Amino acid sequence: MPEKFERIGEAALRDLEAVQTAEQLEAFRIQYLGRKGEVTSMLSQIGSLPADQKKQGGQTANRIKNQVTAAFEAKQALLGKGDKKTGPMIDISLPGIPVRQGKSHILTQTIGQLLEIFGRMGFSIAYGPEVEDEWHNFVALNIPPEHPARDPMDNFYLDDCRLLRSQTSTIQIRVMEKQKPPIRVVAPGRVYRPDTVDATHMFMFHQLEALVVDEGVSMIDLKSTINQFIHAFFGADTQWQFRPSFFPFTEPSCEVDILWTDKSGAENWMEIGGCGMVDPNVFDAVGIDSEKYTGWAFGFGIERLAMKKFGISDIRLLFENDLRFLNQF
Repeated sequence: MPEKFERIGEAALRDLEAVQTAEQLEAFRIQYLGRKGEVTSMLSQIGSLPADQKKQGGQTANRIKNQVTAAFEAKQALLGKGDKKTGPMIDISLPGIPVRQGKSHILTQTIGQLLEIFGRMGFSIAYGPEVEDEWHNFVALNIPPEHPARDPMDNFYLDDCRLLRSQTSTIQIRVMEKQKPPIRVVAPGRVYRPDTVDATHMFMFHQLEALVVDEGVSMIDLKSTINQFIHAFFGADTQWQFRPSFFPFTEPSCEVDILWTDKSGAENWMEIGGCGMVDPNVFDAVGIDSEKYTGWAFGFGIERLAMKKFGISDIRLLFENDLRFLNQF
């Protein structure tokens, strides 16, 4: 058996001498030094030798394995690691491959446009928490305990006195608690209501709140501001209307509708929000003299503004994360 090992070693060294390329060297490695190679397998055969030949056989096998391995490594160093296939060469003189960049969501774009318009009209920006207490969400806004707007079925209550805010009007209260008139502020943010989802309703949506408080503020100021905003955002030919309504925190109150075209091509009036003169009870709740100051406020649904501006027929498209839809904006 030791003679057989010697013959394997001689054959391996002879074949290694003939190796000229990295591919041939790899084939040699597999044949002789691989897991099932001829040199490697010698070690597994030692156990089958007679007891008086095991020692000599083991010494011979290890010597030959070391010789062949050393010769292989020398040849490998001579030829290099081999011709690694790294694909086609890149011509660095050519224009680079464009990197696909993301962009803002359509709602983020819309909010940015709204804030820019009202910024030019002299409004500052305010923000408030999405988890609110009953004082800011209801009590200070002149919404009594028996009012249906406080029904647990119409709100997302977290406990007995905290809920996800149902309107950005809560930010009005927080602003007036900290700042005395004159006040001129807009407040964007998410609101939550357990509405039935359809083409124009969601259980989570965005509102843009506005509040103006000063001496001599009137309904004319409210209407002229909304008119300027609608024409700046939608275009000078946009048709809109005031519709009488009721809100506990404004008196008188109106809803603002804009004319839009639905999926069938029919024109309809779509409500985009409510507005009105701030109720004196709201001023009393935050310590503002209702005999001296008047004010107006509105809350517009940002999704509906985006739908009108960009011709979107279903609010659900804004939340489905379908890139085929989002890439259009």
